[in-house]
Amino acid sequence: MGEEKKATTHKLFFYLRIGFVAAAIVAVTIWVSQNNRYVILGSSFAKMGPWFFAGIVGAFVASQAILASRWWLLLRTQGIHINIWAAIRLHFLGLFYNNAMPGSVGGDLIRAWYVTKHTEKKFEAVLSIFVDRFVGLLSSLIMAGFCYFVLLRDVNLGVSPKTASGILRWAVIAVAAMAILAAAVPAGRKLAAKAYQHFVTFAKKLWTAAVLYGSNPLTILAAFGLTFLLQGIVITGFWLIGRQIGIEAGLKYYFVFFPLTWGLGAIPVSVGGAGVVEGGLAGLFVLAGVGAEQALAIALCQRAVWIVAALPGAWIHWTGRHLPKEMQIEPGEN
Repeated sequence: MGEEKKATTHKLFFYLRIGFVAAAIVAVTIWVSQNNRYVILGSSFAKMGPWFFAGIVGAFVASQAILASRWWLLLRTQGIHINIWAAIRLHFLGLFYNNAMPGSVGGDLIRAWYVTKHTEKKFEAVLSIFVDRFVGLLSSLIMAGFCYFVLLRDVNLGVSPKTASGILRWAVIAVAAMAILAAAVPAGRKLAAKAYQHFVTFAKKLWTAAVLYGSNPLTILAAFGLTFLLQGIVITGFWLIGRQIGIEAGLKYYFVFFPLTWGLGAIPVSVGGAGVVEGGLAGLFVLAGVGAEQALAIALCQRAVWIVAALPGAWIHWTGRHLPKEMQIEPGEN
């Protein structure tokens, strides 16, 4: 019976996340259809040549392939010596499920399931995925915080008292609505309990990881260093996209806004951070004086790059290249 309740709560949580994404799509569609905003949005996209976009996608794919070596490094620290190409394939498989598949199973779970097919050290393999994600998330937040205090601390983002009041009002309404849902609705109480369980699980994993990886601080430092480097390359790529579509905001804004919204996207209120990342990024650029249509354009471009760059993961899954060599089946074989 307990498993039944757990499955029901899991489904409810998934449907709510899908509902959030659907609501975000409807809201953006309505907004774009008003006052001929779709014309401005279309003209922003038209300024960017297809070959330029393809180049940015290629650079992002290359950065993801290199980023997979971070996970491979963490695996080797725990004595798991899988082939680096296997790590890259599993990384892209997870990327595909995170960005292109609106399913209830996330990319990290997919990676965790299949990496255990490559090693007998199943616990250490799964824990490495948690550490890999944690390093990426913490790196984004550190970069956003550092760049803000160094580059944007004295910059006036142009938030008028009226705008600030409106943001605060909607934030209070959202928090109040969630509190009422959690307190008054049985499903809300289940979700609150699930959130608490996630927090406890996260804390336990973090402690276990600290114990296991504490004896290899150079590996962790190397993982952070590689992450900062590749995040910087990716952010610079999106800055180039922004310049193509007519955004005049300097590179320093990108180094704060992008990693900050990547961190926000990790909050599990939607699928793959859809709606959260785009809304947060567009909102921040608007505060920096960028037109709303152009701000939305750069946010949608980022999502498009993610989805296109994740497509190699579909080929990897279809061909079975995510499995150990002895388990692979050629496409079309029975």
